[in-house]
Amino acid sequence: MIFTETPLKGAFLVDLEERGDERGFFARTYCAREFAAHGLHPAIAQCNLSYNYRAGTLRGMHYQTAPAPEAKLVRCTRGAIYDVIIDLRPGFNTYRQHFGVELSEHNRRALYVPEHCAHGYQTLCDGTEVIYQVSEFYTPGAEWGLRYDDPAFGIDWPVPVTVISGKDRTWPYFALLPTPTQLDAGVNARAPIQ
Repeated sequence: MIFTETPLKGAFLVDLEERGDERGFFARTYCAREFAAHGLHPAIAQCNLSYNYRAGTLRGMHYQTAPAPEAKLVRCTRGAIYDVIIDLRPGFNTYRQHFGVELSEHNRRALYVPEHCAHGYQTLCDGTEVIYQVSEFYTPGAEWGLRYDDPAFGIDWPVPVTVISGKDRTWPYFALLPTPTQLDAGVNARAPIQ
């Protein structure tokens, strides 16, 4: 695998090193040793599959806080997505910055999303399928999210949003949320910071 760090520290693009012959090719998509060698959280608690009927579908911006902050490895296996992460780590110089990249069945690229970063994507094709490995179990009490259209981040989604869940449409604005560090310390996630 080829690891390329994004502008957000600890977030990596992971490209395949294909070994091909007349049959096609073989490539490793995950290796705990290689991930650990790059300082990445190699544990896998769950693998998830998301199928999306229509282009323009938006899922996100999701993250989990303590006791279950999660890292993700995201790959589009059919169609294409515009994948975005937002750095919510207050001690990092990229705090509140975001990074977006196209992942597709053609480029076979993956995006490693570190803990305490919000993640979401928009489908660019009908019938898009996304698979992602996560380092923690889904924990409803630790689940949180940010608005996809929050002006605090200014994400430029490539196509109009055609489908979005009610939950994702109504996450609060960033200015009303505690930071992940405050959430980890027990601040009520549902109450705005004063």
